[in-house]
Amino acid sequence: MSIAHIVESVVDGPLPLRVEAFDGSATGPDEAPRRLSINTPRGISYLATAPGDLGLARAYVAGDLSVHGVHPGDPYDVLRDLAEVRFRRPGKDQVLELSRTLGLKALTPPPPPPQESLPRWRRVAEGLRHSMTRDAEAIHHHYDVSNRFYEMVLGPSMTYTCACYPSPDSTLEEAQENKYRLVFDKLGLQAGDRLLDIGCGWGGMVRYAAHRGVSVLGVTLSREQAQWAQKAVADEGLADLAEIRHSDYRAVTETGFDAVSSIGLTEHIGVRNYPAYFRFIQARLRTGGRLLNHCITRPHNRPTSTGAFIDRYVFPDGELTGSGRIITEAQDVGLEVLHEENLREHYALTLAGWCRNLVDHWDDCVAEVGEGTARVWGLYMAGSRLGFERNEVQLHQVLAVKPDARGGTGLPLRPWWSA
Repeated sequence: MSIAHIVESVVDGPLPLRVEAFDGSATGPDEAPRRLSINTPRGISYLATAPGDLGLARAYVAGDLSVHGVHPGDPYDVLRDLAEVRFRRPGKDQVLELSRTLGLKALTPPPPPPQESLPRWRRVAEGLRHSMTRDAEAIHHHYDVSNRFYEMVLGPSMTYTCACYPSPDSTLEEAQENKYRLVFDKLGLQAGDRLLDIGCGWGGMVRYAAHRGVSVLGVTLSREQAQWAQKAVADEGLADLAEIRHSDYRAVTETGFDAVSSIGLTEHIGVRNYPAYFRFIQARLRTGGRLLNHCITRPHNRPTSTGAFIDRYVFPDGELTGSGRIITEAQDVGLEVLHEENLREHYALTLAGWCRNLVDHWDDCVAEVGEGTARVWGLYMAGSRLGFERNEVQLHQVLAVKPDARGGTGLPLRPWWSA
């Protein structure tokens, strides 16, 4: 069997793109605007020994699989094509024929590319899942890539969370500024208030609030994020109001905060740890204090992993569930949920903006982190965009308050912010 025949044997229905292989065979429409090229026998081994997104990612990141008709910084269109392909499980006779064609060597998993992290079962050396030690290593894997790389991909805001677009034609920077404005307003912050921002990243929310007279403590597990944010705080003359700590949020001992913002942290902590997470937040708030939790969610309330590719290349130990589970856990520790909204479509727009930045700075990004890592990011962001568009993932903001013993909150009867 040729490589093209092997592809045809596992695909149910027509291919929307052309597939070409190193043995000279091809399948799919000649006129297709996009093509996949399987360049090496190792590429076949990756695909055969790790079916699904992990094998595809390994072959692509290693350069054994090429895509044509899209830029590697934004392979969205080819991923959309692949999402329409229906695969079928080969029968016993086909499996035997595939084995004879590919040979034993092709069915032996090659070493994965160096960008790949260990599987979950081998991460025990870094501590139990979601221990402080293992969480620190997971954050290091993802966020300590290179601050210069993030500057080029994220843009001037250095904000690696979903933006909130006032209109579809708003710029990425306008939408990120609007997101911080929305969080600030939902929390009802005023000059003189105290804010705890957990998982503060490069300090975008910290600096936004401090510029408006709020005293802010931001914490991040990423050393490179903390160093970048500390310099930004100093450069912007905010040192009297803003502090950035390189720390696990669980190490924060201060209490009595008027508000807590958690923007893009909940994805990392594990669903089983939600009760402890919300208890921590409830204990840090004063009576009447508010929480704004902003995180990626599923359209259902079952805990699910982020998938093999994302777990091994992007977010080790990441786990998602639905907004209902988040609301339940917040309520169970005594927080009253006031409002929630889904910004799913905004995240698709945000990811499209990041991909444009990666395309525009491709050569510099490759020089900074290497082509394999740059390919990982293009694949991850374009695939995530598709996931948000197809409602496979969502983004929810949940606003809650810590009421007093008699149920009082001191808050207005109706929403006090503009969307």
